[in-house]
Amino acid sequence: MSESWNPGVVCASRTDVGMRRTNNQDSHSVIPAQSRERFESRGHLFIVADGMGAHAAGELASSMAAELIAMNYFRTAVADAKDSLHVAVSEANAEIYQRGQQNPEFHNMGTTASTLALLPVGGVIAHVGDSRVYRLRRGVFEQMTFDHSLVWEVQASGQVHPDSALGQALPKNVITRSLGPNSDVQIDVEGPFELELGDKFLLCSDGLSGQVDDVEIATLLDCLPEDLAVEVLVDLANLRGGPDNTTIVVATVTEGPLLDDKQPLPKTPSEDASMKRGMVISLVIAILLAILSVVFLFLRLNDGAMIATLFGALVSGVVSATFYSNLKKQTRRRNAAGNGKRGGIPKAYGGNAPYRRYVSKPDQTLFDRLGKTVDELREAAKLKNWMMDWRQIDQFQHDGMSAMSRGDGKTAIHLQAKAIVETMHQLREQHNRSADETAIDH
Repeated sequence: MSESWNPGVVCASRTDVGMRRTNNQDSHSVIPAQSRERFESRGHLFIVADGMGAHAAGELASSMAAELIAMNYFRTAVADAKDSLHVAVSEANAEIYQRGQQNPEFHNMGTTASTLALLPVGGVIAHVGDSRVYRLRRGVFEQMTFDHSLVWEVQASGQVHPDSALGQALPKNVITRSLGPNSDVQIDVEGPFELELGDKFLLCSDGLSGQVDDVEIATLLDCLPEDLAVEVLVDLANLRGGPDNTTIVVATVTEGPLLDDKQPLPKTPSEDASMKRGMVISLVIAILLAILSVVFLFLRLNDGAMIATLFGALVSGVVSATFYSNLKKQTRRRNAAGNGKRGGIPKAYGGNAPYRRYVSKPDQTLFDRLGKTVDELREAAKLKNWMMDWRQIDQFQHDGMSAMSRGDGKTAIHLQAKAIVETMHQLREQHNRSADETAIDH
């Protein structure tokens, strides 16, 4: 990247196999624009993919998705960002599907794919599956993608409340849409949406979202620099069992071209506005034609013209009624879905982000919860008689308690997170030393 080029974005990423898997089926791409020309044409691109399939199929599917989406996106001749992202993901799906058809071991392999492009026109997302894209803005943490999972789809139907017995009994790991198993796939596209200074975007596989709750993610992302955030979030997922691979990408909007070169967002009418406009126009035409047919009747003019205008009035009335019916259905679906907070999910189509909303809470509760994690690691180290240097860790926690007591929650959470990372770092080193000694003994 040229020294004179400021991309206007700070990135960090990390992927980890977890505690129970032998191979990593996650893949990701972090591709900030390396020049102004590339930025103006394609912006910055970020991808997270979580593969599914026996043998090496899931690993292959996710790596293909991360590579092919990027390659297709940068080489497509389609100018519009939303269309070019959609084409890129669609073409990647077709190639993954073809590879699966060619080899019986890879048959029905699939992968999620969550893609974010940050452009002069704003942010655009293309999404399939249950990996996620979040945005943190001024302490508000919003999920910008709809989970294509059985749980979310059933809840979105409005027939099952998430807190009901049936809602709680639904399996959490069944996804309803992915790249690869079928020749065609429905792709959700969100945006373009305005970017603001300090906006933080987080892309992740469900190895993170399944183990660390959204408020915790929001708060840690709000309190920590990007590189420390991805490190401690992966550590927390592993400390809570690490049943799956975990991949995280964080991108923060800074001073630079994302803000300086902002183009006006395209003014496309909303679906509701289009329906209302169509309903009004059809109704006006129906009324005018009805009046004209009455005029023909009273003046005893051309009977054919009267019948034609009457028929036109009826057709226009039916069209207007159809628009009205569709608008009512749309409103009922949105009302059933709630207001975008926990327990309410809008309909399962793109273009309705954000889908859920949380607030960063750097409070005593989270500080104590993180501190308990360090205490549990301390006890485990004692049981194994591992020699650990706790001085730096104790200092982090002491300073964190002081910060919390004076009301500086963000600094307190930051220091507690550093205590976790330092503890995990020493435990890994101890584990590696023990493994080396065992290998030498043998």
